Amino acid sequence: MSLIVVDHILTKEDIKSSREDYSEYIKITADLKNKIVIIGGEYHADAEKLMIEKFDSKRSDIWGGGFNISTGAFEVNAMLNLKPLVNDSLEILDSDARNSFLEVVKSKLGNIQSLI
Repeated sequence: MSLIVVDHILTKEDIKSSREDYSEYIKITADLKNKIVIIGGEYHADAEKLMIEKFDSKRSDIWGGGFNISTGAFEVNAMLNLKPLVNDSLEILDSDARNSFLEVVKSKLGNIQSLI
């Protein structure tokens, strides 16, 4: 399980490491308030735990999704997105949260396609 905090320009090695658990999918976890993005890992919860412990993130600000290598598309589905009374789906239902997730993720992972 390799978790990569995206606080630098991504490299091919970062992408390779982030694909250790799923060859055709890269898990993405983002703290929307603090604009922190972590890729990789077996579960989004692993990245969530790291965000809470290392960056003092709040669970309510953390959302999950991924990058589907086969389609070249960012996705907004994750077990992490199940939040009682806020989001009762794996998909990020709130359009503001979904748009914010995609904006933060694309700003940090804009060159992901060229590294695969």
